Amino acid sequence: MRARVEVTLKAGIRDPQGHAIERAIANLGYEGVRNVRVGKLITLELTGPREVSERRITELCEKLLANPVVEDFAVLMDERERESPRAGEP
Repeated sequence: MRARVEVTLKAGIRDPQGHAIERAIANLGYEGVRNVRVGKLITLELTGPREVSERRITELCEKLLANPVVEDFAVLMDERERESPRAGEP
């Protein structure tokens, strides 16, 4: 089973990377882009029953993958067989 974890800064937490990207977008002449936020996407392969895998990934997020003080996380579980990787994907 594959899990995708999206880790983002909590609302109200300053995002210097997002701010830098927002400035760069404006410097390139693009208009109408605001509130850029940067996060992390983590993919994991898990074995075992879905319920156990869901508990395990939640524990990993709470203990290791996300900083609960400043970050939120969202998990998407995918039980489908893994396809061949696309360009740029592990």
